[in-house]
Amino acid sequence: MQKSLSVIRPRSSPYLKVVGSIVWKDLVAELRSRELVAAMLVFALLIILIFNFTIELQPDLRMTITPGVLWVTLAFAGTLGLNRSMAIEKDRGCLDGLLLAPVDRSAIYFGKAISNLAFMLIMAVIVLPVYSLLYNINILKLGLFLVVFLGSTGYAAIGTLLASMAVQTRTRDVLLPVLLFPVIIPILLAAVRATGGFLQDLPISEILPWLNILIGFDVIFIVVAFLVFEFVVEE
Repeated sequence: MQKSLSVIRPRSSPYLKVVGSIVWKDLVAELRSRELVAAMLVFALLIILIFNFTIELQPDLRMTITPGVLWVTLAFAGTLGLNRSMAIEKDRGCLDGLLLAPVDRSAIYFGKAISNLAFMLIMAVIVLPVYSLLYNINILKLGLFLVVFLGSTGYAAIGTLLASMAVQTRTRDVLLPVLLFPVIIPILLAAVRATGGFLQDLPISEILPWLNILIGFDVIFIVVAFLVFEFVVEE
């Protein structure tokens, strides 16, 4: 029994160390350059401002359109972040170095996916208060943060996989949205409905089915990406 445990432990520890190293590398590089999150924030805030000055509605109508506007903002800004994240790795040669390293390819995927998720959550934490201030409505609710986390997790999970595929092509800026948006529709629809439910203070029994859909697609996207990432980056 002790021998079997000693065999298992060395395998898991280096794997997690690789994942953590990739996440740390991305966070430190972003902290120094402030290139990725800044671009996502500018894009997201621009969308919010355009909607704010274009659509002048009553407070109750603003609450109605908030879920759609919010997730359009997060989705487009997230796509920009995914594209830039992988493009930076490709242009600097870091992606080739990671693929040549003697590590499990799935560890590279999880490292990049967690980094992209962290960038999306940082953006969301800044965007939500700004949105609440500009539209004069309170959207800073615990349930909404849960929806943002679940939606961003699925978005980063499948988006990292598709960005790794698109970055190998010359038309990567155009190809990623074409590949991503049709696949991510279930996540966006469920996130919009769950967000609307929390903002309207609906009973949790009416929101729970949408949360279950988010969790289900998060698991599906993570498992699929885990299984096929190695083959995607080899092509």
